[in-house]
Amino acid sequence: MNLAHRVSLIKESPTLAVMARAGKMKAEGKDVVILAAGEPDFDTPDHIKQAAIEAINAGKTKYTPVGGTTELKQAIIHKFAKENNLQYAANQVSASAGGKHCIFNALQAILSSGDEVIIPAPFWVSYPDMVLLSAGTPVIVSCTIEDKYKLTADKLQKAITPKTKAIFLNSPSNPTGMVYSDNELLALANVLKKYPDIIIITDDIYEHILFDGLQFKNIVNVAPELYDRTIVINGVSKAYAMTGWRIGFSACGNTSIIKAMENIQSQSTSNACSIAQAAAAAALNGGHACLQVMKDAFLERRNYVVERINKIKGLRCLKAEGAFYVFFECVDAINSLHQAGKIAQKTDLAFANYLLENFLLAGVPGSAFGLDDHIRISFATSMEELAKGLDRLEEALNK
Repeated sequence: MNLAHRVSLIKESPTLAVMARAGKMKAEGKDVVILAAGEPDFDTPDHIKQAAIEAINAGKTKYTPVGGTTELKQAIIHKFAKENNLQYAANQVSASAGGKHCIFNALQAILSSGDEVIIPAPFWVSYPDMVLLSAGTPVIVSCTIEDKYKLTADKLQKAITPKTKAIFLNSPSNPTGMVYSDNELLALANVLKKYPDIIIITDDIYEHILFDGLQFKNIVNVAPELYDRTIVINGVSKAYAMTGWRIGFSACGNTSIIKAMENIQSQSTSNACSIAQAAAAAALNGGHACLQVMKDAFLERRNYVVERINKIKGLRCLKAEGAFYVFFECVDAINSLHQAGKIAQKTDLAFANYLLENFLLAGVPGSAFGLDDHIRISFATSMEELAKGLDRLEEALNK
């Protein structure tokens, strides 16, 4: 069958591919430690689940407005005002079936054929493919461990061309866990102020998972003059352990962008699940005590994982400042394994396959995120699983 050309432009999510392969091995009875998943291992808090049950019992099972119920939109507006000091009206916010859906709608709304989108690497795996599906051109800007995996003003300036239409920012970052400081964001903002037609997409989905006393800020907080052309992406998946509920939301000072996103959604999925919307409103309106329990656990795990990895010869790992991932450099380890004849190619993919096949440890190769010679592992799992997985990583390199 001759499929549409757009299908050839994209690839299967590398994270999902690793998960599927590791899951198959686990189903075959193998004791695989899977450190690839990007979701909290905690259950959704009870008050959120109860809100969904009450919504079902109240018959809230019908279509809703495309961009979300009034209840959910008001909760989103209140969240942005209270937590981020950002003021939006109902026609400036919209809810979709997850943060990924919000980003897809945004790109469909703003990109025309040939428009360029600057994507700092390492990046979340779906950004480039979604740009391609929207007829745009991803412009990948490599940010190394020496940059702390963050885009600098100088690199941003050099990447901008007359075709640049948008830029992605993600802080705290998936896959690195790095967080942009106020000064770093302001430096980027000062470059973007010179180009009033460039739209900023700030992916803030890990906003609440921060460590070491860091306070969340996005680029609009430090440069309010970018309000009208910044699309803020957020959701309930990560902070509230609601990945399967599929509710994300977006906000933008420019009402025409949000309206376009809702028009696009009206011809694809229509509204997000009505029951999940009720649960998301309860999450946003409820207290944050449930978040602190998860954050405390993630902090303990972060400290343990970073310390263990940095003691393994051939690996180098920065301390994640947020989210629940570590992204460690393994170029020396890869070279050593290649010289010893353990892996045929000097690539992170070969290294990841070696770990999975020989030591039953699943992580995601850094090349999936646009930066070679790295591995991402998630610490959104139990300390027992982390200890077992890191024992296997240590064994793989010691041998």
